[in-house]
Amino acid sequence: MDDEAMIGRGRRAWTGGGSSGRAGGRLADEVYDTLLGQLMSLRIEPGSRVTIDVLARELGVSQTPIRDALNRMESEGLVVRVPHAGYRIPPQITRNRFEDMLEVRLLLEPAAARRSAERATLAQVADLRRMLEEMAELEGGDGPTAYGAFGLRDAAFHDLVALSAENQVIRETLARLHSHVHLFRLHRDAQVTHLAMAEHEDVVAAIAARDPDAAAYAMRRHILRSGERFRRLFDELKETDPVAVEA
Repeated sequence: MDDEAMIGRGRRAWTGGGSSGRAGGRLADEVYDTLLGQLMSLRIEPGSRVTIDVLARELGVSQTPIRDALNRMESEGLVVRVPHAGYRIPPQITRNRFEDMLEVRLLLEPAAARRSAERATLAQVADLRRMLEEMAELEGGDGPTAYGAFGLRDAAFHDLVALSAENQVIRETLARLHSHVHLFRLHRDAQVTHLAMAEHEDVVAAIAARDPDAAAYAMRRHILRSGERFRRLFDELKETDPVAVEA
């Protein structure tokens, strides 16, 4: 599987087949998908500058879909507009922001898993299991593109749990965090993907068994353990750039 296909596969899973749900698969959505994939795979580095005309030449499209995609990414906090100078990719997430984000996830995601165990349809449970299978395929991939695609699939998994909980507010709140984008940009770590897989399997097993308490517990444990793994990455980064990590 080539780089673009791998990233596109992960992104389409996150959004349920179409990047934004709008009919027709607009070109701006495709550009958005491409840029998000490049963020996740670190082909666009944190702190780098991007301009509309350069992106238009690289992607072979007009400036209009580039502008639309970047405006959308700006509203989601994935890029920052620089007056008279285009856009800039934000630096890596800080330790303080990470801790705040983790706290919100611990409040919302176990509740979503609990409701999913009560409300998920058989088709949604099957989709969760299919996602695990596809993540297992990506887990063995090498390089930043495979890691980025795994991160997008990870996001798709958590989004489907929230969707099956039938609480749109929780789903929208988690989507606005873009936690998987920020975390998977930190560092490529095979342990992150390997351990996440086993924890996801526990969540799906509890949802399929219609056990709300077990589902909530499995999701809370997953987020706590994920937090511990990424804290170690922050500790490593702090050794090289302590100001950036804590800012």
